[in-house]
Amino acid sequence: MKKIVFLTGTRADYGKLKSLITMVEDEPDFQAHIFVTGMHMLHKYGFTVQEVEKSGYKNIYKYINQHSADTMDVILAKTISGLSDYVKEVQPDMIVVHGDRVEAMAGAIVGSLNNILVSHIEGGEVSGTIDELIRHAVSKMAHLHYVSNDTAKKRLLQLGETERSINVIGSPDLDIMSSGKLPTLQEVITRYEIPFDDYGVLMYHPVTTELENLEGNIRSVVDALLDSGKNYIVIYPNNDHGTDIIIREYERFDGRKNFRVFPSVRFECFLTLLKNSKLVIGNSSAGVREAPFYGIPSLDIGSRQNNRATAISITNLPNYTESIMKAIEQEYAKEYDNYFEFGRGDSDKKFVETILNPSLWLTDKQKVFIDYEV
Repeated sequence: MKKIVFLTGTRADYGKLKSLITMVEDEPDFQAHIFVTGMHMLHKYGFTVQEVEKSGYKNIYKYINQHSADTMDVILAKTISGLSDYVKEVQPDMIVVHGDRVEAMAGAIVGSLNNILVSHIEGGEVSGTIDELIRHAVSKMAHLHYVSNDTAKKRLLQLGETERSINVIGSPDLDIMSSGKLPTLQEVITRYEIPFDDYGVLMYHPVTTELENLEGNIRSVVDALLDSGKNYIVIYPNNDHGTDIIIREYERFDGRKNFRVFPSVRFECFLTLLKNSKLVIGNSSAGVREAPFYGIPSLDIGSRQNNRATAISITNLPNYTESIMKAIEQEYAKEYDNYFEFGRGDSDKKFVETILNPSLWLTDKQKVFIDYEV
């Protein structure tokens, strides 16, 4: 029996891992374990550990790795400590981490230093802020890579990773997006008491390397949405340094009937809201990855997602109120073809195919650097 630990710290990475966890749980020779930490454990962000628990997985372990005043380095240290104790008890054969958060780095550190295979989902991508540094660092500590497309694969090859360690499977959240099992829009707007069905979605996160501009930047975004007169669903930012600045600015939406603000939304419900939205605004990866998959126009504001995606439905904008307002008018409810830059929704099947291959479990824990040939 092979034990695989999936580490999740946010609503976003849980959405990326969920289809993989489900597929592993269905395999008789594998046992999935879920280490739940990070934002999941914070009531301020919706206490989304409840969403993980409601999924019915057999082996869930909850760990509080932070308090509101903790910085990223402290969170990293606490996660390493808690996860290290956990894996010594469970003794997994593999740790699966996703993306570019400090929890993923903790998982890669614990796995690599304890001779446990580390699998990294969605390495080889570019993004703004500190996230990109973390993503590439995690890739260098991972033994196996599951990437979204050939472009990401090429970047990992440039980082000196072996080609045989890289598997192109697409983005796993697309599995759920294309599953046909999402709730209906009516079910979602009833559940969340949303008084409209014609709306845009706002998701805006701190750029930790540009914090000196954050207050002015988010004010410009909020000004544009207020002036547009349209309906919006607003979802809280992640918990990076600067998040309170954004949340305070969102208080300007209080009492306005054309805004509904949520700390978090259940992943499948979020996908339904996204699929039926007229426009996605902000700097979240959802605007450059998931929105194009559904053919939804998106306004990508600022530097956070620079050069990450190529869909024509994405409009890149500076943090200026006038530019944002103009783009809202031009792009709202505009229709685009579905775009498949990050896969077609079969990542879970491709992932399981690899773990069913006995040779994968013979992967050498001693990594080698492959020189990149120009």
